[in-house]
Amino acid sequence: MAMVDVTVRGAGIFGLSIAWTCARRGAKVQVVDPFGPGAGSSGGLVGALAPHVPENWNAKKAFQFDSLIMAKPFWTQIEATGGVSSGYARLGRLQPIADARTLELAHARAVSAATLWQGQADWCVVETVEAGAWCPPSPTGFVIHDTLSARMHPRRACAALVAALAVMGVEVQTDALDRGQVVHATGLAGLQELNQAFGKTVGNGVKGQAALLRFDAGDAPQLFADAVHFVPHADGTLAIGSTSERDYDDPTSTDAALDDVLERATRAVPVLHGAEVIERWAGVRPRSKSRAPMLGAHPLHQGQFIANGGFKIGFGMAPKVAKVIADLVLDGHDTILEDFRPEASL
Repeated sequence: MAMVDVTVRGAGIFGLSIAWTCARRGAKVQVVDPFGPGAGSSGGLVGALAPHVPENWNAKKAFQFDSLIMAKPFWTQIEATGGVSSGYARLGRLQPIADARTLELAHARAVSAATLWQGQADWCVVETVEAGAWCPPSPTGFVIHDTLSARMHPRRACAALVAALAVMGVEVQTDALDRGQVVHATGLAGLQELNQAFGKTVGNGVKGQAALLRFDAGDAPQLFADAVHFVPHADGTLAIGSTSERDYDDPTSTDAALDDVLERATRAVPVLHGAEVIERWAGVRPRSKSRAPMLGAHPLHQGQFIANGGFKIGFGMAPKVAKVIADLVLDGHDTILEDFRPEASL
């Protein structure tokens, strides 16, 4: 039996990214997921990699910023290794500004971004006429344009990771014994295991519904308007989403909540009227009690590790989450933020 240094349980975006980073650093890795890669919320549609607003800066926002900056070389290497596109592109984002108070805040945030984003990305306030035909209507005539946001096609990203891992000799298995260091990146099932063991809510699932439209916006920036994300994908489709539902009966069904999202989407971006809806999707995203990713020593499995709770920012956080987990698992070097440790949700 071949030696295994790291077993990763879970083949969502956290699990696959951790496996890739460990394998790149020379570890022998196995990935185990009974449902296959991207079977949970990582197999969704939207893929909006967007930053926190540049104000009230803290360690979590800095961590996410670092990860978004790391994303381009991270995905470029994966695509070059496996030959499969992830759909990643850092094309920015436009957000309509609703009123005078929000416009004032946007200008203040532009000043903050000049320092906090270290000259590596911009947050600007521009007139809608300067933003081009793709720009949605704005009550003030102004929009926020940031250059840090990026698009990602979640399913293609998982496929790109699987292809790159295969080149590195790593296959996703449906069943295997734990060998070497063990990382649990098992999403909602992992949070439910913690809830049962501790007799309280450590984390839960938040349902999201999204749609895929046959609409080719090319390399236009993503939009955020009327609380809806619009993400143009490289394959000529447009993802629209999503809902955030704490209470639900069927985790994979779509319903009137998605109809409402689509109605608001076409109202906010009138050019989408008549675009064909080619897929409706629903899934449940793992959310820790602290709302931050849950990283570090596993609370139940002694000597093992956890990487969970990506919620809405899993794809954006993945490059740096993979790095800090690989540092911990392979080198014993612990740089995990206190707010990200499991104890923050226990």
